[in-house]
Amino acid sequence: MTDSKKFRIALSADAFNADGSPVFRHMGLNVLDAQSHIDYWAIDEVLSPMTAAQIKNANGLLVLTPATSAETLAAADDLLAVARYGVGYDNVDVAACTQNDVLLIIAAGAVDRSVAEATIGWMISLTHHMRVKDQLLRQGRWTERNGYMGRELRDRTFGAVGLGGIARETIRLLGAFGMEKPLAFDPFVDPVAAAEMGVELVGLDELMGRADFVSIHCPLNEHTRNLIGAEQIALMKMDAYLINTARGGIVEEDALFAALSEKRIAGAALDCFVGEPINTPHRFGTLENVMLAPHSIAWTDELFRDIGQTVCQAMVDLSLGKLPAKGIINPEVLEKESFQAKWRRLRQ
Repeated sequence: MTDSKKFRIALSADAFNADGSPVFRHMGLNVLDAQSHIDYWAIDEVLSPMTAAQIKNANGLLVLTPATSAETLAAADDLLAVARYGVGYDNVDVAACTQNDVLLIIAAGAVDRSVAEATIGWMISLTHHMRVKDQLLRQGRWTERNGYMGRELRDRTFGAVGLGGIARETIRLLGAFGMEKPLAFDPFVDPVAAAEMGVELVGLDELMGRADFVSIHCPLNEHTRNLIGAEQIALMKMDAYLINTARGGIVEEDALFAALSEKRIAGAALDCFVGEPINTPHRFGTLENVMLAPHSIAWTDELFRDIGQTVCQAMVDLSLGKLPAKGIINPEVLEKESFQAKWRRLRQ
C-alpha cells in the first residue's frame, strides 16, 4: 500500500523481475530510498500503453519501455511528471502530457558516454572485419584471411546525422584516432556552435556522399521517419558503413537491406529496428557485412547507474519544489497555472 502523505512514484512493471528484484543492478533506486518522504512501487503488469488505472495513485511515473498514451494520462489529476529511463521519447504522447499538466523528463546526458563508446567499438569492428575473422578461425578457414584486409579509422571521415550529446561525445572520443574533420547534419544546430566544436555542418546529401561512417544520432519523429531512404543510401561510398544506435524507422530497412545485399556499401551495424521487440531471426542476420544487437549495444552498469540517478533525482527535485537541472521535454507546461497549482499541492 502507498502512503497518501508521501510523494508516490510508480515504476513500469518491466523494471522488475518476477521475484521483485530490479531488472538492472543500478537503477537509481538508492536515490529514492534515501528520501523518507517518497514511496515507490512497481506496476503489476506490463501493458503498452499503460492504462490510467495502473498509474492512478502516482505523483510520478518512471518508465522503462511501455508507451504512455493519452489514455494513460486520462485521469492524471495527481500525476506531476513522467520520466523515461533513457533519452528517446517517441513512445510518449508529449501533447497529452502537456494537456494534462504533466512534465516529461528524459535522462539527458546520462547515455552519451556509453552510446559513444559502443558506436566507436562498432566502427572499429566493422572496418577491421572482426566478426568475419572470428568466424574464420571458428570454422577452420584460416587460409581465407587474406580476403579480409581491414582499414584504420585514421584519415577517414565520421558523419553524424544529428549533433546532440551522443554525437558530440562520440566526436570528442574520436579525436584520438587521427580522423578527418567530422561532418554533421542537424538543422537545429547553429553553424558557429558547430564550428567551435570542430564540426563541419553540411546538408544530408553531402554528408551521405562524403562520410566513411554515417552514424544516426537523431530522435525518431515525424521529421526523421524514413529520413535515410534509398536515395540517400545510394549517395554513400562503396567502402562506407552505416551505424544506427538511435531508433528503428529512421532508416528505411528495405533500402538498406538491398544496398547491403548487393554490396553497394561496405556494411552496417544496427541496434534498433522497426517492430521491436524482434523475437524471430531477422533478415539482416543473413548478411556477412552486418553487425546486430537487440537495442542494447550500449547497455552497461554505468549507463543504467547514470540513467537511474538522473531520473530518480529529477523526481526527488520535483517533490521538493525544485526544477530538475536538465531533461525537460515540454517546458511550456511550466507556464500553465494549472500545473503550478498541482505542483504546489503535491510538493513536500
